[in-house]
Amino acid sequence: MNHPSVQSNPSVGVEESVESSLEMKYGERYIAEGQLITFPNPRVGRRYTIQITLPEFTCKCPFSGYPDFATIAINYVPNERVVELKAIKLYINSYRDRYISHEESVNQILDDFVAACDPLEVTIKGDFAPRGNVHTVIEVHHQKQC
Repeated sequence: MNHPSVQSNPSVGVEESVESSLEMKYGERYIAEGQLITFPNPRVGRRYTIQITLPEFTCKCPFSGYPDFATIAINYVPNERVVELKAIKLYINSYRDRYISHEESVNQILDDFVAACDPLEVTIKGDFAPRGNVHTVIEVHHQKQC
């Protein structure tokens, strides 16, 4: 069985197949270019809650380098802007290779979300999978001052 990065065509050199395996894949490009995109709230003035669950959050422990896995829950009351869902997915995926603590990752998500959407209020909760018999839940909240 051939290794996925090694092509079976003998006319292609090993250097070429290694080089092609090092190229950034389209999903990686989208993640790297990702930013929180918003659009106008279709019901400005009506108070309603948007709940977003992102069950595949990953980052790396800044001390050990081990991967950390979490479900990120975002509950917010929009003001004039609403976050675009594909954009939040790509933004969250951008954490996968970052060395960042549980606490800092959830706080950074809050800061970036508030900067992009300026919601009336938002709560972001990071429910991290147990590692070494320790389960961590980080929850941060922001409320717009009127």
